[in-house]
Amino acid sequence: RTYSGTETEGQLLNSFVQYFGDSLGRKIKRMPLIEETVLPGDSLLTLPVVIIGNGPSGICLSYLLSGYRPYLSPEAIHPNPVLHTKLEEARHLSIVDQDLEYLSEGLEGRSSNPVAVLFDTLLHPDADFGYDYPPVLHWKLEQHNYIPHIVLGKGPPGGAWHSMEGSMLTISFGDWMELPGLSFKEWAASKRRNVKSDRVMPEEIACYYKHYVKVMGLQKNFRDNVYITSVSRLYRGKDDEDRSERNEDISTQHLEMEDGQKSLIKRNWEVRGYQRATDGSHVPFCLFAENVALATGTFDSPGRLQVEGEDFPFVLHSMSDFGAAISKGKLRGKADPVLIVGAGLTAADAVLCAYNNNIPVIHVFRRRVTDSSLIFKQLPKKLYPEYHKVYHMMCTQSHTADSNQHSAYTSFPEHNVLSFKPEMKCVLQSAAGLKKILKFSVALVLIGSHPNLFFLKDQGHSIGHHSNQPITCKGNPIEIDPYTYECTKEANLFALGPLVGDNFVRFLKGGALGIARCLAIRQKKKHELIESGDGGGDGVP
Repeated sequence: RTYSGTETEGQLLNSFVQYFGDSLGRKIKRMPLIEETVLPGDSLLTLPVVIIGNGPSGICLSYLLSGYRPYLSPEAIHPNPVLHTKLEEARHLSIVDQDLEYLSEGLEGRSSNPVAVLFDTLLHPDADFGYDYPPVLHWKLEQHNYIPHIVLGKGPPGGAWHSMEGSMLTISFGDWMELPGLSFKEWAASKRRNVKSDRVMPEEIACYYKHYVKVMGLQKNFRDNVYITSVSRLYRGKDDEDRSERNEDISTQHLEMEDGQKSLIKRNWEVRGYQRATDGSHVPFCLFAENVALATGTFDSPGRLQVEGEDFPFVLHSMSDFGAAISKGKLRGKADPVLIVGAGLTAADAVLCAYNNNIPVIHVFRRRVTDSSLIFKQLPKKLYPEYHKVYHMMCTQSHTADSNQHSAYTSFPEHNVLSFKPEMKCVLQSAAGLKKILKFSVALVLIGSHPNLFFLKDQGHSIGHHSNQPITCKGNPIEIDPYTYECTKEANLFALGPLVGDNFVRFLKGGALGIARCLAIRQKKKHELIESGDGGGDGVP
């Protein structure tokens, strides 16, 4: 069935609870299936929004689409007087109902997306200056603002946080990892006895996100163990009596006939995939959406060196594989060191993990230790002592220092890996062109990760800032409207979080705000058209 503005929230909710199975009361046995040879018909459900990804981005968007609205607190005074004056002008309106471009004008922060900076300063005023001011917002649940949606994720709510190395501390403070309406400190205080640090373990964050979905009453919108295999456009001819439909790739643009005849317009998305059942079987499904929001993050595909021998089984690309090798005792008693490639925080975590398990380390990275873009130079020593310990070793225990040749740690700055050999040897090349061959027990390549958007046409390469190039968080994020987060190259497709350059949880919440405002405006316009008798009730405005 196609969603209609005249249909009540309860009726539609019952429809897709029935459609997917009630996750709260009974076991999901089957998700609906369209045979490949059958054209989709109106008997199938079209949802206003399908969110792909159930990490903090997807959770926060679901929270706002569920009708939660932020208002300026009666007693609140924002430390930015210009922003506070703007907020006072429309105190009676929720932030979702205000002009985000006007509110974010002139604000500066650590995100390139203005709405992300705006929402962050409302939730954590002057946080970058070291202040711990409370949010200037309070939240109200307004049921009439509910927009039916579903959140599809591979695992439990929390996304990649459930698979991160559990023994490491987060780089961000716990407060910065929290989502609107539920204080992380208050939640943590009820779960653990001693709070020794403002930084927390990923396992705690994962538990917090899972609990957040439950306590906020969002479970009905979430489906776990779901894997997306394709997202494509559905096109429908205007006034087509037989209502025939055909699929078109995501990158295809609007089709309009030059001779004035019938035109085809972009309408709904078709989302296909499968749900993994408890017995391991795959149950296919197909559903339709007016809008799709990409909230998948960037942890799907580890970065690769693209060198000879990288596919050998002793070359690893994740901390979880490294941790498993240690826990299984595979590295115990090995005379040869572990080779760690990368100069980011994950590589530093691996160095610490090996160091703490008495495993010698060879650390290879391309940059100079004095490079100002190294993440260590952006972290205060007092708050991140373990990372500065690694950085100190990177600087002082280089291979050029003879006294450290046989130490537990040796760094190779300004070196590239040329190849891995089957006898567990690695060929390095220095910036000067000199080559070295080193023996190792296991190699760990930790040079970042990239999103896996294989379910989109050309893996989504057409929707980045640089067309026909892979989507990456830093170099080529998805190009969006800065205030609605709608893809500039694809209508009714939205993206937020790391996919648009916001790696930190504190900033991805702005994406949820921008999308929620955009969809709320469109839903309102649609309802107005329906009430006036001009809208028909089943199209996208």
